Amino acid sequence: HTKNRARPFLHHSLASIQFQQQQQQRNATSSMTILSSTKRNLALAAVLAVAFSVPGVQSFVPARLGSTSASPPAPALNVLQEPESSVATDEAQMSNQAVAVDGLNNMIGMNGIEPNQPNERYKAINLQAVDKIAEDHPEILPYIDDIKLAGLVFPFKASPYYVDELVDWKADNLKDDPFYRLIFPTMDMLEPHHQEKLYAARDSGDPKKLMDARAEIREDLNPHPAGQKELNAPKNDALTGVQHKYSETVLVFPAAAQTCHAYCTYCFRWAQFIGDDELRFAQKEADSLFNYLDEHKEVSDILMTGGDPMIMKTKSLAQYLEPMCDPDFLPHVKNLRIGTRSLSFWPQRFTTDSDADELIALLRRVREEGKRHIAIMAHLGHHRELAPQKFKDAVNRIQKEAYATIRSQSPVMRGINDDADVWAQKWRTEVQLGIIPYYMFMARDTGAQQFFDVPLEKAQRIYSDALRNTSGLIRTVRGPSMSCTPGKVEVTGVEEVLGQKAFILRFLQCRDEAWIGRPFFAKYDPKAIWFDDLEPLDGMELPWDENGLPRPIIPAIN
Repeated sequence: HTKNRARPFLHHSLASIQFQQQQQQRNATSSMTILSSTKRNLALAAVLAVAFSVPGVQSFVPARLGSTSASPPAPALNVLQEPESSVATDEAQMSNQAVAVDGLNNMIGMNGIEPNQPNERYKAINLQAVDKIAEDHPEILPYIDDIKLAGLVFPFKASPYYVDELVDWKADNLKDDPFYRLIFPTMDMLEPHHQEKLYAARDSGDPKKLMDARAEIREDLNPHPAGQKELNAPKNDALTGVQHKYSETVLVFPAAAQTCHAYCTYCFRWAQFIGDDELRFAQKEADSLFNYLDEHKEVSDILMTGGDPMIMKTKSLAQYLEPMCDPDFLPHVKNLRIGTRSLSFWPQRFTTDSDADELIALLRRVREEGKRHIAIMAHLGHHRELAPQKFKDAVNRIQKEAYATIRSQSPVMRGINDDADVWAQKWRTEVQLGIIPYYMFMARDTGAQQFFDVPLEKAQRIYSDALRNTSGLIRTVRGPSMSCTPGKVEVTGVEEVLGQKAFILRFLQCRDEAWIGRPFFAKYDPKAIWFDDLEPLDGMELPWDENGLPRPIIPAIN
């Protein structure tokens, strides 16, 4: 093994050529038609369209989705989804288009997957097409205008699978259904003064005022919490999509992965999806990442994140994973994690998508040939997500064919899963499916935090009550945890300390590794929702300064 910095680039290039040759051989007998991208035309239309209600103007629906007739029953806002980003690649665009495939993929009958399962086509439902949902689900009609106006501020995208199989359209109050609340934005997500500003701008009839109001509101929503831009990004111009907050783990944001099959309303990375390159992390190529890793032998883990790396076509994903099939390439990198919501938003990615076989084979090769641990870090927040057969088929295939481990994590969110029974049932079902419960997170201080937040005290009670009703196999999960500026802070309980009611906390991760695992205390506050709401106990201090950075640790007594 040479220490030549050019080695990762050379090795990666040869591996890419080899993978392309293998792909050509695998696809020699396959036929598929890729529908051409319409992103550029939609972006142009977005610039020209009036983004507020104008009498007599019909609601726009892309031609590929059908009619352009006005949406009943009331005049709808004429809002177009913004372009994802000027740096989005053709692969990212392709991932949002329908893909027609002849026949079933050649491994579909294995490991319990139904051999007659049809190939389904992923087609994103974005803001300008939200009216189309009413054709099958008319229950959404009273909320269309609310969704469209709120969708000016918060990114919106849904998948057909999610809309048809997870939302309870027959719920007594649709807006209270956890899965409606999780995907469809509402003006209630904005604080009253922001609502007033957006309503006033819309009612003025001036598109510029509406766009200015949106920009001002977004800036107030803290688009990059926890020092992601200022503190986490390496000072290297080539690393436009890399974060290195903890010594052993590097996060990479592939450019083609900076979108998802659908968007969560509470997403703490919403700034990745609003078309502002100044706010966006996006790594355009893999070689500079590999060179950085070659210089940092302390790194054992790569976490691919976004967005969602599973929105990428396999040949794009291979830029990062194919070199890892060689155990001599960056041998200090032992674990590859892929953060994804695709198991809930589009499980067909692992079963019937046109390149699902290639994806599974690539993951398996990283495990078998590269001798690396592959972990699918699945965002799973509710037991209802685990029920569909398509979800179970995807899990089965990841585990039995890709030999990858699935770990589950989710924030605790008001109105979605702030209930101990929901978590207990979710964790029980996950363990039955071979999924490892990993994290319960708190709502981060960004976006619509005030709409979804759960107080620290309540979140800790939910976590503890859920654990008490489960077996020891489930107690791999940690939380509730705040991923904040100094690190990952877990709320472990509420007790009396020196005559004062106090939170007991500890760092699960920290910028200063000396703090990891060491308990500390803060005054009990039933309204506290985030680390900067905490105050020190009398005679003590918190382990971070006014900027949220860890203080030097006092030497341990033993």
